[in-house]
Amino acid sequence: MVIICTLNISDLFPGGWIVSGSVVLNIGVAVLLGYILYRLVRFFVWFQYTKNVFKDVPGPKDTHWLYGNLHLLPEDSEERLMLLNSFCKSFPKMFKFWVGPFRPTLTVNHPDTVRLVLKTAEPKPTGFDGVYRFGLPWLGRGLLIAEGEMWAQSRRLLTPAFHFDILKPYIDTYNDAGNILLEKLHPVAMSGKSFEVFQVVSLCTLDIILRCAFSYYTDCQRKGSTHPYVQAVHDLSDTWSYRGRKLYLYPDIIFYLTSRGRRFKKNCDLVHSVAEDVIKNRKAALDNQEPSATSAKKYIDFLDILLTVKDEKGKGMTPLEIRNEVDTFLFEGHDTTASAISWILCSLAKYQDIQEKVLAELDSVLEGRNTDDLQWNDLNKLEYLTMVIKEGMRYHCPVPFIQRQFTKDFELEGKTFPAGTCVSIQMYGLHHNETVWEKPMEFIPERFSKENVAKMDSYQFVPFSAGPRNCIGQHFAMNEEKVILAKLVHRYKFELDPDHTPKKKMAAVMRSDNGIMLRISQR
Repeated sequence: MVIICTLNISDLFPGGWIVSGSVVLNIGVAVLLGYILYRLVRFFVWFQYTKNVFKDVPGPKDTHWLYGNLHLLPEDSEERLMLLNSFCKSFPKMFKFWVGPFRPTLTVNHPDTVRLVLKTAEPKPTGFDGVYRFGLPWLGRGLLIAEGEMWAQSRRLLTPAFHFDILKPYIDTYNDAGNILLEKLHPVAMSGKSFEVFQVVSLCTLDIILRCAFSYYTDCQRKGSTHPYVQAVHDLSDTWSYRGRKLYLYPDIIFYLTSRGRRFKKNCDLVHSVAEDVIKNRKAALDNQEPSATSAKKYIDFLDILLTVKDEKGKGMTPLEIRNEVDTFLFEGHDTTASAISWILCSLAKYQDIQEKVLAELDSVLEGRNTDDLQWNDLNKLEYLTMVIKEGMRYHCPVPFIQRQFTKDFELEGKTFPAGTCVSIQMYGLHHNETVWEKPMEFIPERFSKENVAKMDSYQFVPFSAGPRNCIGQHFAMNEEKVILAKLVHRYKFELDPDHTPKKKMAAVMRSDNGIMLRISQR
């Protein structure tokens, strides 16, 4: 076969040469092989440089030629957490941890090293071996995972959704949802039997985020002991963490052939359907100007802003961008607060003296009222409860770690690390660092008194992250936790189940591998 070029090929090949198909094919193969060789050389040079940089960084010695340090992680969830914490004890500022044969991750767990990372707006790692890549099919590039200009624009557009004037009316929803939770727990209190806390609290926090952020009413607390969405999020979070520990599951083509991968896909479809239903209902309300539409509500909520916001060029968010943000805030808005509330209740059940101090403060604030509903102005009066919540988030770490990937070279502890380096902020290690905290393994709310907080390093306690990429909904979460915990403690006395010891399970959110079983009695 002969290819005749219409672009005067004789100008390129003097003397009347004719280029055959096989020659073109050979040139194409040569170019492709040359490009592959170029990429391999670049990778080899980068890897050798990175390996030399990390050579003197402290870290675990037992490094496998293929798995790196992943093989050191036990299958038992609590043993895994304790191993990571032991690394933080041995290396109190930072340490390296190899993820596979080619990727060293730098883990920081001290204010001096955490500060440099969190004060930047560097992105989350989403490359082949980036842990956030495994969450993309679920959350997309919403505010949690978005990077660069996309993140900056989303942050700028969505910040108004958490303005003081918008947060203030939510107190009524917190109270109403909390009252439903109290009503639901009444038979449990009468029975004297223990109950699993996380499951019940998750329905309450899901109810709150659906109503506050999306004006979406499902009565999910009364409809049953669980909800398909809550179960799906639990499994998605667990699989996300599991996949990050299994190198052979990194390729998508392999992961989605496994039963776990197929279940992950099915759960993604479920949570996406919930988000799309929420969006569809609001769009219909806005289009028909129903009473629940923006113009008739007492406040503009998060979804209102998603549907109506426009950038400087007058461009609104795409349907996929809206769904990504809804998925992100549904997850972050209910699962992390459920974790915090559940673990704090576990500590209050263990330390009865602390529980009684919380009760005494509540009695003082609510004195003379015939209801335990809190008002907006009451929240700042709950000083001791606030200390308990902060200590609970330090001690239990609802979000145990986050990651960033530097886009440029950076210096840390006198050493220059190359662009592309993944840095893991180990919150649990930071919040239990013996060189930072006195008696870190003890639950001491008084460490968060105003006097002690004034002496703290601003990067010593970062349950909501810090810097430009801190949690946009942290005030929403703190207010919600105050109201729900206040109602629960004021109505019921919490005690540990003597036959049950919860085991921490570190995933995207700190959970219990075997549940959190408590007993309650009416006050």
